[in-house]
Amino acid sequence: MTRLDIDPSEILVRYNVKLEKAMTPEDAAAELYPKDALFREIAVAIFDGEEDDVIEGLEKAIKAGKNPIALIDDALMVGMKVVTDLYDQGTIFLPNVMMSADAMLDGIEFCKSQSDETPVSKGKVVCHVAEGDVHDIGKSIVAALLRANGYEVVDLGRDVPVDEVIDAVKAEKPILLTGTALMTTTMYAFKAVNDRLLEAGLNVPFACGGGAVNQDFVSTYELGIYGEEAADAPKIADKILAGSSISALKEEFHKH
Repeated sequence: MTRLDIDPSEILVRYNVKLEKAMTPEDAAAELYPKDALFREIAVAIFDGEEDDVIEGLEKAIKAGKNPIALIDDALMVGMKVVTDLYDQGTIFLPNVMMSADAMLDGIEFCKSQSDETPVSKGKVVCHVAEGDVHDIGKSIVAALLRANGYEVVDLGRDVPVDEVIDAVKAEKPILLTGTALMTTTMYAFKAVNDRLLEAGLNVPFACGGGAVNQDFVSTYELGIYGEEAADAPKIADKILAGSSISALKEEFHKH
């Protein structure tokens, strides 16, 4: 027996497929963009990762009387927050974030070139890859996300000796130190960094992540805060600015 009146498009369709099709990443972003038309144009260009469009939007906003330095917070950071929010939700992925971060950093440099003012950094963060480890993609993502969220980043690079990390913390006085490790043979450098910081009386929060480390390992040392995702780094920095102690950061970012 055949039923010709059955619409095959309605058979074996998961309940949320139509919703998924209806809400594209662009649709999700559109709901988060600023209302101001000039700011919105810049935010869209950030989301698309189009450097030229970002600069064009900034030029238009400056000609309309907007302050170049104020545009960093009012348009560039707002656009980047759309990107990081959607990344947190799993709507977009790391390549999108990196493209957007590059476009936003180009926009910041342009805004600085159009003004005698200097943008105020939220704080300084030192980033490095563990001694012996040459894999720096994780660190590069962490640094990009921190810069995208208004932090000044001192990037020490990859395979950084413990002594160099300690010297940088002494010299730069950051609010946060980050370390990434992909090779399990290199992660023990983090314990050495932690102990040397304590010996020097440098009680700076030390956020660690990467494929080689896990929460159990990071929890074994006093200054360690485990960052499961690169996007945790700016969140940890924001909490530090808000007054969170190392114990409070462990409580919030470590799964129990």
